[in-house]
Amino acid sequence: MAKKKAAKKTTKKAASKKAANKKAPNQAPARKKAVGLSDLDQKTIKVISTTAEAVYQKIDKRGLPELKFPVRSLSNVSYSKSTGYFELGKGRKARALTVNTVKSFAQTLRLMSLSKEMVENDNFATKREAYYISKNWAEAKFNQQPESDTVMDDIEALASLEGLTREQLRYRPEEHGGALAGELTVIDRDRNTGEEIRIDCTAMGSGAYTIPSSVEHLKFETKAKFILAIETGGMFARLNDHQYWRQANCILISMSGVPSRSQRRFMRRLSEEKKLPTYCFVDCDPYGIANIYRTLKVGSGNAAHINRFFCVPKAQFLGVTPQDILDFKLEDATHPLKAVDIKRAKDALKNDPFFQAHPPWKKALNQMLKMGVRAEQQALAKWGLNFVLEEYLPRKLKNKKSFLP
Repeated sequence: MAKKKAAKKTTKKAASKKAANKKAPNQAPARKKAVGLSDLDQKTIKVISTTAEAVYQKIDKRGLPELKFPVRSLSNVSYSKSTGYFELGKGRKARALTVNTVKSFAQTLRLMSLSKEMVENDNFATKREAYYISKNWAEAKFNQQPESDTVMDDIEALASLEGLTREQLRYRPEEHGGALAGELTVIDRDRNTGEEIRIDCTAMGSGAYTIPSSVEHLKFETKAKFILAIETGGMFARLNDHQYWRQANCILISMSGVPSRSQRRFMRRLSEEKKLPTYCFVDCDPYGIANIYRTLKVGSGNAAHINRFFCVPKAQFLGVTPQDILDFKLEDATHPLKAVDIKRAKDALKNDPFFQAHPPWKKALNQMLKMGVRAEQQALAKWGLNFVLEEYLPRKLKNKKSFLP
């Protein structure tokens, strides 16, 4: 009889242990328990825990807790040439716990809790995965992904006040990392052993190195003279195929439109740590100038809370410029400005602090509006497929003082 009871007790204990180790359905699955947390991870957990504790203490005292987030818009930023990027202003919006906000308040805390679990377990979630994880949150679940994206942006804005980004919160965007080729060795690490992995970006054959979504742990070795950030994949492919990076002793990075967060952070770290100038080579149109280049150099109003991490203040505009259309006789290889182009250019001149602070840019945008045309990078092929690497870039690089700020 005693043996039966002992067996029963052991079985019950084993079942209890099994249940305790079972992962709740609303948690992100852990790859493995982290051996040790980095200083940045510990800071992330502290920020989340402190915020949660403040909410708990307020509720415990029968008060109404609130969370204050920075206002993310062009109206809440300032720009100065000395700083070099859009700085977040003092504007704040409060989310207090009321009958009307109880759901969004709960969703905010649940996403913060999920972030803490992922840091502790060395894991991550994409924005899309975070949306689906919420389906186990009963009435607190998100109905559409734009809802979870907005709450996630608010959490990042809150964390940014302590010097943290979404990547430190372990939420990753689903976006391209960007291709890279040239005189650079990237030192990565093995996720399991922690050993260094050296990646020679000159030895990619006909391919290229892909910038990962998280770049904080990377180290760099290079003797390159500059970084050339290129708007289109086609132009990057041409320059890489002809190994222009060897000819110019540089690093080529394909932005494929507005550069992603990981691309911007990668370029920021690389340019600062290795003292490399960054030259931007994009289409001559309001989008290439006011969206792609401006975002790379100074950031944006909506992302004002992270601009200090995700922009390259010392970047310069190599081309294509409105003056290039005349200097390289591309008039018959242009396209008329569309209504949306004209509106974007006029908005930049009227409302954008960056363009207002730089007279050369006001002159260039007004010149474009007066000409009424735009030109693509590929327009240079008018003079031959390899004109861009044999004539255009060498000629431009001989006169760096003429680069737009």
